[in-house]
Amino acid sequence: MSQTPPKVKICGLTSLHDAELAVELGAWALGMIFYDGSPRRCSPAEAERIAAALRRRVELCGVFVNAPLDRVVAECESRGLSMLQFHGDEGPAFCAEAARRTGARVIKAAQVSGPGDVRDVGRFHVDFHLLDARAKARSRRGLRGGTGETFDWALVGARRSKVPLILSGGLRAENVAEAIAQTTPYAVDTASGTESAPGHKDPARLRAFFAATERSAQNDQAIDDAPAAAGDAVAAATAANALSASEAAPAPGGGTA
Repeated sequence: MSQTPPKVKICGLTSLHDAELAVELGAWALGMIFYDGSPRRCSPAEAERIAAALRRRVELCGVFVNAPLDRVVAECESRGLSMLQFHGDEGPAFCAEAARRTGARVIKAAQVSGPGDVRDVGRFHVDFHLLDARAKARSRRGLRGGTGETFDWALVGARRSKVPLILSGGLRAENVAEAIAQTTPYAVDTASGTESAPGHKDPARLRAFFAATERSAQNDQAIDDAPAAAGDAVAAATAANALSASEAAPAPGGGTA
C-alpha cells in the first residue's frame, strides 16, 4: 500500500479567503465553478482575485458544464487556469481540442451509478478521470456534482484505465479514509463535505478533511508494518523456545560413575 496520502482538490470555491485557507492547509488544486446552474458558481471578480493571488502556488482548475469551447479558452487565458474540468456531456474530441488550444491539463468527470459509468470514462484520453456520484434524490438529479452523495466505491474495481483517478462524491472527514483505502486514488475532491453552506467553506471541516486524508497514509503504514512485526514476534518466540530446549538438555558425557 502507498504510504503517501493522495493529493487534495478543494472544489466549489467562491472567495479568496477560503481559497487561501485551502492552500495553507496543503491543497494541490482549487476548483472554481463557471457554470450558471451551480449554487457554487464563482463570480468573475472573485475568480480574478483568487487567480491573481494564488496562480503561482497551486493548480487552478476551472469547472465547466457544456460550455462552448471559445468560452472555455477565454476563461482559461484570462484566469491563468492550469486545469480544466469538464462535468457535462463533453466528448473526447472536445476535451482534446480544449487541451490543445489552452495547454491546460484536462479532467473529465463522470457521474457514477453502475460499473458501466466507470468503464465508459476510459474512452477519454485526458490527464485525469474524476468519478462523482450520480444523484439518487429526485430533487438533485439535475445537479452536476456537489450533491453530498457518495457512490459504491467497490465500483472503482471496474476501472481498466491507467489515467490517474480523482475520487469525488460526498467525501468528508468522516469517510475519506475509508474511501481512500478502497480506491487508492491519485487525489480526493471535496465540495459540500467541507462547507457551512453552498460555496462557503467551514474552516473546521476543511482542517478535519486534510487531517483525515493525512492519517490515511499513517493507517497504510501501520498495515504495512504489521507483517514485519508479526515476523519479528515469531522469530523471537522461536529463539526463546530453542534456548529453553538447550537449557533443559543433559550435559554431554553425563551419567553414573
